[in-house]
Amino acid sequence: MVIINARVYTMEGEPIPSGFVKTEHGVVTQIGAMSDYTPDTGDVIDASGSYLLPGLIDAHTHIGIWEETLGMEGDDTNEGSDPATPQLRAIDAINTRDPAFQTALEAGVTTVVTGPGSGNPIGGQFAAIKTGGSAWLDDRILAAPAAMKFALGENPKHEYGDHDDAPMTRMATAAIIRENLSKALEYQDKLQRAEEDEDCDPPDFDMKCEALLPVINGELPAHFHAHRADDIATAVRIAQEYHLRFAIVHATEAAFIREPLSRLGDPFLGLITGPLLGTRSKPELSNLSFASPGKLRECGITTALCTDHQVIPENYLMLCAALACKNGMKEQDALAAITISAARTAGLEQRVGSLAPGKDADFVLYDRHPFDLFSRVQLVAIDGKIVFKS
Repeated sequence: MVIINARVYTMEGEPIPSGFVKTEHGVVTQIGAMSDYTPDTGDVIDASGSYLLPGLIDAHTHIGIWEETLGMEGDDTNEGSDPATPQLRAIDAINTRDPAFQTALEAGVTTVVTGPGSGNPIGGQFAAIKTGGSAWLDDRILAAPAAMKFALGENPKHEYGDHDDAPMTRMATAAIIRENLSKALEYQDKLQRAEEDEDCDPPDFDMKCEALLPVINGELPAHFHAHRADDIATAVRIAQEYHLRFAIVHATEAAFIREPLSRLGDPFLGLITGPLLGTRSKPELSNLSFASPGKLRECGITTALCTDHQVIPENYLMLCAALACKNGMKEQDALAAITISAARTAGLEQRVGSLAPGKDADFVLYDRHPFDLFSRVQLVAIDGKIVFKS
């Protein structure tokens, strides 16, 4: 497939006012200005006057796990029987028949990072999947696991404190996370000693510790649910103590502490802000503001946006970016927040998030600027195949 005469937002540099994109076997093979275009025998789509972007990425959602149209039958968001469940895998709960996937697809969202909720201090493994394609989930997986979910603040307190179980305080929540990370380190040490010394017996198999091994080794990102500034600081503290690669999810009050956050550097992956298009439904959200993403990005912090679906429907992801731009975020940064920056927070930037040779041929075509309230999605492709056309 070849798309020509589009205004191309590669998210690798400045937009190309009139450009083309060629794809083959599911990946982008060539991209450039129309002055460099050489016609060939591929399927050509003339996109004159349209805007071409990489497929949108929702960096934090519960799509397929917290299903639409269903109550408890389709709600597998939180496993409330144990506050530490790192062994849980999102892929064992995602229903590809959730109608929200079609909604996401028609809005140009081609990749979602979805997983368990924030009821547990350690919730389990997120997965990155494509929103369209086979009904067989395994054919749509980009990364599984993609991140390990941790949660701080009000939610774990409500989940367990209401039943007089731990954690009842923020201190207990942090202690449970530290306890399990420390157990994983001890477990790893015993495994290594058993491998190096035949006289040392390996530890008994521990599924929780096994799930945390790639986290403590820096192979799997830790995603910390944290709204308040003090909870964000706790997440940073824990991440630094255990040398974790990490991102902060929601980060409602991050703008208050943006200067120290801007100094973190590697292995800090950035912030996944949102959901912003909603009410201040609990105390943690009292400082909710569409101005925050722009302030954070001004400090050089990688900043993504998310819907936290079902909190905000998937089809409002682009609207969230537009409102962030309206409230001070630069246009390119706002678009990056739902494409390449979102990909970076989950380590997916080698596959998705921008239009570049060798990357997945996921893209969305708009009939006018995507921040225009009246813009319409004309076409969506995943892996070089058209999956939606208006």
